[in-house]
Amino acid sequence: MTQHAAPAPGAPAPRSPRAADRHRSWVTGGIVFAGVLLLCNGALAVLQGIAAVAEDDVYARIGSYVYEMNLTGWGVLHIVLGALALVIGYGMLKDLAWARFAGILLASLSLVAQFLFLPYAPVWAVVMMALDVFVIWSLASRQEEAGTGL
Repeated sequence: MTQHAAPAPGAPAPRSPRAADRHRSWVTGGIVFAGVLLLCNGALAVLQGIAAVAEDDVYARIGSYVYEMNLTGWGVLHIVLGALALVIGYGMLKDLAWARFAGILLASLSLVAQFLFLPYAPVWAVVMMALDVFVIWSLASRQEEAGTGL
Protein backbone atom coordinates (compact mmCIF):
# COMPACT_ATOMS: atom_id res chain seq x y z
CA MET A 1 0.00 0.00 0.00
CA THR A 2 1.38 3.38 -0.96
CA GLN A 3 1.36 6.22 1.51
CA HIS A 4 1.41 9.86 0.51
CA ALA A 5 3.08 12.47 2.65
CA ALA A 6 0.78 15.21 3.84
CA PRO A 7 1.56 18.63 2.39
CA ALA A 8 3.41 21.00 4.66
CA PRO A 9 1.24 23.56 6.42
CA GLY A 10 1.02 26.74 4.36
CA ALA A 11 2.20 25.01 1.18
CA PRO A 12 -0.02 25.46 -1.86
CA ALA A 13 -2.16 22.48 -2.72
CA PRO A 14 -0.94 20.62 -5.80
CA ARG A 15 -3.03 21.26 -8.89
CA SER A 16 -4.77 18.29 -10.35
CA PRO A 17 -4.10 17.49 -14.00
CA ARG A 18 -7.74 18.28 -14.78
CA ALA A 19 -7.39 21.76 -13.26
CA ALA A 20 -4.27 22.37 -15.37
CA ASP A 21 -6.12 21.20 -18.50
CA ARG A 22 -9.05 23.49 -17.71
CA HIS A 23 -6.69 26.45 -17.25
CA ARG A 24 -4.86 25.62 -20.49
CA SER A 25 -8.12 25.35 -22.45
CA TRP A 26 -9.35 28.64 -20.95
CA VAL A 27 -6.15 30.42 -22.01
CA THR A 28 -6.14 28.75 -25.45
CA GLY A 29 -9.76 29.78 -25.91
CA GLY A 30 -8.76 33.28 -24.84
CA ILE A 31 -6.00 33.34 -27.47
CA VAL A 32 -8.41 32.35 -30.24
CA PHE A 33 -10.96 34.86 -28.98
CA ALA A 34 -8.25 37.53 -28.84
CA GLY A 35 -7.31 36.75 -32.45
CA VAL A 36 -10.92 37.06 -33.56
CA LEU A 37 -11.27 40.27 -31.53
CA LEU A 38 -8.19 41.72 -33.23
CA LEU A 39 -9.61 40.83 -36.64
CA CYS A 40 -12.93 42.49 -35.79
CA ASN A 41 -11.22 45.42 -34.09
CA GLY A 42 -9.01 45.88 -37.14
CA ALA A 43 -11.92 45.86 -39.57
CA LEU A 44 -13.91 48.28 -37.42
CA ALA A 45 -10.90 50.56 -36.92
CA VAL A 46 -10.37 50.74 -40.68
CA LEU A 47 -14.03 51.64 -41.17
CA GLN A 48 -13.84 54.16 -38.31
CA GLY A 49 -10.76 55.70 -39.90
CA ILE A 50 -12.38 55.87 -43.33
CA ALA A 51 -15.40 57.62 -41.80
CA ALA A 52 -13.12 60.14 -40.08
CA VAL A 53 -11.08 60.81 -43.24
CA ALA A 54 -13.98 60.91 -45.71
CA GLU A 55 -16.45 63.06 -43.80
CA ASP A 56 -15.51 65.16 -40.80
CA ASP A 57 -19.21 65.53 -39.87
CA VAL A 58 -19.50 61.89 -38.76
CA TYR A 59 -18.00 62.67 -35.36
CA ALA A 60 -19.28 65.48 -33.18
CA ARG A 61 -17.06 68.48 -32.83
CA ILE A 62 -15.65 68.98 -29.38
CA GLY A 63 -14.37 72.04 -27.60
CA SER A 64 -10.75 72.44 -26.68
CA TYR A 65 -9.10 69.17 -25.78
CA VAL A 66 -5.58 68.62 -24.54
CA TYR A 67 -4.84 65.85 -27.06
CA GLU A 68 -6.61 67.53 -29.96
CA MET A 69 -5.83 66.29 -33.45
CA ASN A 70 -7.88 66.91 -36.57
CA LEU A 71 -10.16 64.07 -37.57
CA THR A 72 -8.20 63.33 -40.72
CA GLY A 73 -5.16 62.60 -38.55
CA TRP A 74 -7.22 60.35 -36.29
CA GLY A 75 -8.64 58.63 -39.35
CA VAL A 76 -5.23 57.84 -40.77
CA LEU A 77 -4.07 56.58 -37.35
CA HIS A 78 -7.10 54.29 -37.08
CA ILE A 79 -6.65 52.97 -40.62
CA VAL A 80 -2.99 52.09 -39.95
CA LEU A 81 -3.74 50.48 -36.55
CA GLY A 82 -6.70 48.64 -38.07
CA ALA A 83 -4.65 47.22 -40.94
CA LEU A 84 -1.98 46.06 -38.50
CA ALA A 85 -4.67 44.49 -36.29
CA LEU A 86 -6.02 42.53 -39.25
CA VAL A 87 -2.59 41.12 -40.09
CA ILE A 88 -1.71 40.33 -36.47
CA GLY A 89 -5.13 38.82 -35.73
CA TYR A 90 -4.70 36.49 -38.70
CA GLY A 91 -1.23 35.55 -37.43
CA MET A 92 -2.65 34.82 -33.98
CA LEU A 93 -5.26 32.49 -35.44
CA LYS A 94 -2.39 30.70 -37.21
CA ASP A 95 -0.71 30.44 -33.75
CA LEU A 96 2.45 32.29 -34.77
CA ALA A 97 4.68 33.34 -31.86
CA TRP A 98 5.54 36.75 -33.36
CA ALA A 99 1.83 37.55 -33.62
CA ARG A 100 1.32 37.14 -29.87
CA PHE A 101 4.06 39.63 -29.04
CA ALA A 102 2.96 42.00 -31.79
CA GLY A 103 -0.63 41.62 -30.54
CA ILE A 104 0.34 42.77 -27.06
CA LEU A 105 2.12 45.79 -28.53
CA LEU A 106 -0.73 46.62 -30.89
CA ALA A 107 -3.42 46.21 -28.22
CA SER A 108 -1.40 48.52 -25.97
CA LEU A 109 -1.17 51.13 -28.74
CA SER A 110 -4.87 50.74 -29.45
CA LEU A 111 -5.64 51.22 -25.75
CA VAL A 112 -3.77 54.52 -25.74
CA ALA A 113 -5.32 55.63 -29.04
CA GLN A 114 -8.82 54.87 -27.77
CA PHE A 115 -8.11 56.81 -24.59
CA LEU A 116 -7.09 59.80 -26.69
CA PHE A 117 -10.22 59.33 -28.86
CA LEU A 118 -12.57 59.42 -25.82
CA PRO A 119 -14.10 62.86 -26.52
CA TYR A 120 -15.11 61.91 -30.07
CA ALA A 121 -16.86 58.60 -29.25
CA PRO A 122 -16.83 57.98 -25.47
CA VAL A 123 -18.91 54.78 -25.25
CA TRP A 124 -17.17 53.19 -28.22
CA ALA A 125 -13.74 54.11 -26.84
CA VAL A 126 -14.49 52.61 -23.41
CA VAL A 127 -15.76 49.36 -24.96
CA MET A 128 -12.70 49.13 -27.20
CA MET A 129 -10.40 49.84 -24.24
CA ALA A 130 -12.01 46.95 -22.32
CA LEU A 131 -11.53 44.63 -25.29
CA ASP A 132 -7.90 45.74 -25.61
CA VAL A 133 -7.31 44.91 -21.94
CA PHE A 134 -8.78 41.43 -22.48
CA VAL A 135 -6.56 40.90 -25.53
CA ILE A 136 -3.47 41.95 -23.56
CA TRP A 137 -4.40 39.64 -20.67
CA SER A 138 -5.06 36.61 -22.87
CA LEU A 139 -1.86 37.06 -24.87
CA ALA A 140 0.28 37.70 -21.79
CA SER A 141 -1.11 34.67 -19.93
CA ARG A 142 -0.25 32.22 -22.73
CA GLN A 143 2.43 29.77 -21.67
CA GLU A 144 4.30 27.59 -24.09
CA GLU A 145 4.24 23.84 -23.69
CA ALA A 146 7.39 22.39 -22.16
CA GLY A 147 10.04 21.80 -24.80
CA THR A 148 8.43 23.82 -27.60
CA GLY A 149 10.74 26.79 -27.29
CA LEU A 150 10.20 30.51 -27.15
